Amino acid sequence: MARRKESDRAQQNNEDSDSHPNDELDEEPNFDDPEGYEDDISEQDLMGDFIRQRPKETDGVESIVVIDGVPQVGPERIEKLQNVLRKLFQKFGKITNEYYPLNADGSTKGHVFIEYSNANEALEVLKGTNGYKFDKNHTFTVNLLTDFEKYNDILDKWENPVPQPFKEQGCLQYYLLEQDACDQFSVVYEQGDKVAVYLNTQPEPTLLEERPRWTETLVRWSPLGTYLATFHAKGIALWGGEKFQQIVRFSHPGVQFIDFSPCEKYLVSFSPLADSRATDEPQAIIIWDVLSGLKRRAFNADKSQALPIFKWSHDDKYFARMGVDMLSVYETPSFGLLDKKSIKVQGIRDFAWSPTDNTIAYWVGEEKDTPARVTLLELPSRNEVRVKNLFSVADCKMYWQKSGDYLCVKVDRYAKLRKDKSDIKYSGIYYNLEVFHMREKQIPVDSVEIKETIQAFAWEPVGTKFAVIHGEPPSTSVSFYEVKTGQTPTMVKKYERKPCNQLYWAPSGQFIVLAGLRAMSGTLEFVDTHDFTVMNTGEHFMATDVEWDPTGRYVATAVSWWGHKVDNAYWLWSFQGRILKRVAQDKFCQLQWRPRPPSLLPAQQIKDIRKSLKKYSAQFEVKDRLKMTKASKELVEKRRKLMQEYEDLRKLKQEEHAAQRRRRIELRNNVDTDETEGRGGELEEETVEFFIKEETTFIDE
Repeated sequence: MARRKESDRAQQNNEDSDSHPNDELDEEPNFDDPEGYEDDISEQDLMGDFIRQRPKETDGVESIVVIDGVPQVGPERIEKLQNVLRKLFQKFGKITNEYYPLNADGSTKGHVFIEYSNANEALEVLKGTNGYKFDKNHTFTVNLLTDFEKYNDILDKWENPVPQPFKEQGCLQYYLLEQDACDQFSVVYEQGDKVAVYLNTQPEPTLLEERPRWTETLVRWSPLGTYLATFHAKGIALWGGEKFQQIVRFSHPGVQFIDFSPCEKYLVSFSPLADSRATDEPQAIIIWDVLSGLKRRAFNADKSQALPIFKWSHDDKYFARMGVDMLSVYETPSFGLLDKKSIKVQGIRDFAWSPTDNTIAYWVGEEKDTPARVTLLELPSRNEVRVKNLFSVADCKMYWQKSGDYLCVKVDRYAKLRKDKSDIKYSGIYYNLEVFHMREKQIPVDSVEIKETIQAFAWEPVGTKFAVIHGEPPSTSVSFYEVKTGQTPTMVKKYERKPCNQLYWAPSGQFIVLAGLRAMSGTLEFVDTHDFTVMNTGEHFMATDVEWDPTGRYVATAVSWWGHKVDNAYWLWSFQGRILKRVAQDKFCQLQWRPRPPSLLPAQQIKDIRKSLKKYSAQFEVKDRLKMTKASKELVEKRRKLMQEYEDLRKLKQEEHAAQRRRRIELRNNVDTDETEGRGGELEEETVEFFIKEETTFIDE
């Protein structure tokens, strides 16, 4: 590429000005490039902004939708029809133009053209209104105007798609085949620079994989433990198999939050940095197909929405999000609105899916003379199976039991309400626990009143008990209630003055850890709720996290660098509260157990195994003794090897010392100092006494 030097240009300009001093006044300047000159600046670099705004052939066409199935009305009813349709279709975006084709007599032809401000809004109309039932005689069929050209260009001869080569991923559930059912856990440390995966063998965990810069922030296991997700600036990567090879990547720049569907079919990624209101396809929230890695649908995000934005049903068939006075339920695999429309719920505040049924529980706040209410809604029928009205409600929180047998709604009630210009203040707050019996006829509701502030609530995962921490520190109490069919929940145990603020049930129930995290200095109490025996107490100073392993045999406590900058470590405990391992790591950040899928055994068989557990316990004890014996043998062998290495090194040094004896004597004026300590007869002992002080004390008789 040829370029002229600045000096050459300056010299030429001087020569031109000397030879033609008046040319600048008489002639216009020449801005043409000299012959042979090549410009290395592309049009994209020079006019990128203009090029992006360059009109496209499809501009003004992609944003037009064609609605067929519209009622055919006469001229006197056209205005009313336009108002009804305009009200319906304005929900999806700004309408810039609309056209109603008419017959010769002035009646409508039964289809309408509507133009939106951008193609994205037109696409939302297609997803939300195609198949919409306008009335009992008219159902809309919606298409983009560009679809007509697309379907017109279909090839006459069918070409079979090229099959993609099969990529062997190995066994992604290999960890379930471990003979002793040892669980895996991941550890993030060194401020996130290193990630390691361990197998929780005894007495020492076994390192399975360790990689530097595996993630840029944190890691997360999928709900069934199949995949390990890592976060990167450009998106998310999923890893699996025995060697943790990369399974799939999802490109989503700036992603900060992900959420798997319960059956691991879909992945939701959220990037708050994405321009959620761009004219193109939304980029803030994207739903991906995990197996294929394809994007299934994208959504805009409101900054005020809490995470997770979407909540999934237990079987991945539905997912829902809450909007202003509405609940939008989407179905898979179409990812369109269920029945093509959202559910209008005036004043909705929160909702939660049942963990075992396609039932949504949501609550609505008070408004003027209308009381608050909790509603149980069946899907896809939208049948309200139970409604509970509540009065004097400040707030509600819903807690489903893991098996879906019960729903507890914690209701914050007030005695007095005072409204300011911009705020609402409550006084005389007290609490109620409304327990819904989901498996009983007509779903009866029982109420438990608690006067003190509720700090934490937790259902027993498998069982009929729940625990509540109530009161103000340091006088917090822990109460356990049991729910029985046809009876009001009864208190079965209360612990007074317990320094705890969190409750952690074992995955299989019965055992619970009462934890006082962060400000409570990490106190731990291990309780067996079968007879409410306190098995052990302990302390992990400044602990920030507590997590049970999937089998309920071990508990991990941790001091994360994200929450506390010193004493970063994780400790492993038995379910009985016996400390097994203390591991201190530089800038330790996160420990996560690898989840397990639900057992394939029926509930009755699991119950029978628990009853006859003593029969199997003897076999397990023998295995444990063999492990410990093996571990003891390995430890003794290791110590014997170290001792032998020491003896060999000592013998070598003694031989070197003996070989250098003559040289040492020469350097010390022929005095043999090696034997001085051993020849006690050649040494003289001298005793020196010093008089320091004399005192006289008289004792009365």
